[in-house]
Amino acid sequence: MSERGVKKKLLGVVVAHKTDKTAVVSVRRVKKHKTYQKFITVQKKYMVHDPQNRCRVGDKVRIIESKPISKMKRWMILDILEKSLDKGEEVVEGEEAVRA
Repeated sequence: MSERGVKKKLLGVVVAHKTDKTAVVSVRRVKKHKTYQKFITVQKKYMVHDPQNRCRVGDKVRIIESKPISKMKRWMILDILEKSLDKGEEVVEGEEAVRA
């Protein structure tokens, strides 16, 4: 049987992984401003289902659209493209958190 429709796939970076089986992935896109015709970077965060808790903060991942898993989760981790070298600390606004 064939699947209905085509599911969206996005690339992003894991910015938080504090809750069980859930990661927050930041996806950046380049978009052209309507009036000024200037290219701007738009960032959006997605709550993503991670059933095996495989990813860490800083990993580059590919996510895929899925059926609603919870109130906020509509995406799943498809695969991890690049592992992070850090142990996994919270990333704030696209930059690494200051370590104490």
